[in-house]
Amino acid sequence: MVTYIFDGSFEGLLTAVFDFYELKPVKVRLIWDKIYQPSMVEESHEIINDEAKTKRVWNGLRKKLSNNWAQTFYKVHLAEDAKVFQDMFDFARYIFDNPKGAEANFGNPHVMAITQMERKISRERHRMKAFIRFQKTADGIYYCPIEPDYNVLPLVAKFFRDRYADQQWIIYDVKRKYGLYYNLHTVEQITYEFIASVDTSKVQLPAELTDEKEELASMLWKDYFNSTNIPARKNMKLHIQHVPKRYWKYLNEKEGKN
Repeated sequence: MVTYIFDGSFEGLLTAVFDFYELKPVKVRLIWDKIYQPSMVEESHEIINDEAKTKRVWNGLRKKLSNNWAQTFYKVHLAEDAKVFQDMFDFARYIFDNPKGAEANFGNPHVMAITQMERKISRERHRMKAFIRFQKTADGIYYCPIEPDYNVLPLVAKFFRDRYADQQWIIYDVKRKYGLYYNLHTVEQITYEFIASVDTSKVQLPAELTDEKEELASMLWKDYFNSTNIPARKNMKLHIQHVPKRYWKYLNEKEGKN
């Protein structure tokens, strides 16, 4: 077995698939360099991202997969999970080694693994759309920290750009230390340096950084939320199923309830 070491990127994974067919090892273990631990007895190969190799593999996959499946394959790499990376690598090989339409074989373990992870990522994307709560800063920019299980920011950019097209906003992924900034024209990726004045370890912005009406807006939202609740119909088990507690710290209507 040969260990392929790559950087965890989509480009790196596709390059690894290309190298497999070029080098023709018997079996490959794909490992994310972030968690790789060298061994003296293993044979290893470092993946160097190559744009030409990436394009050839991606174009080849798109010829054999439907548009929906190509999107699914791309989306799944956002799981940032070592096992998922291996499943993607094996899935790509399975697609290339079989006639067109092989992705419909749900008896294949890699097809099933990709399908199940896509559902989890889509569920997380949906939750981000529902649970994001912006705070208006003194500069007139709407800011929101998030901490999703999967790297879903690329999947929600268009939704928020279309929904809040007349507002400048920042959605910052605290876990991955990058965010999206919409400047009324385009959405661009930003790093921590862009918001260095913000303590991202805290959910609420300090008073000196928020708009003077932000506290009132937050209070009105809490009042609205509480007024729409019907105590007699309270079902906490069902509520937690739809709004898991790990999101509560980012919801101002849940402040003090976690």
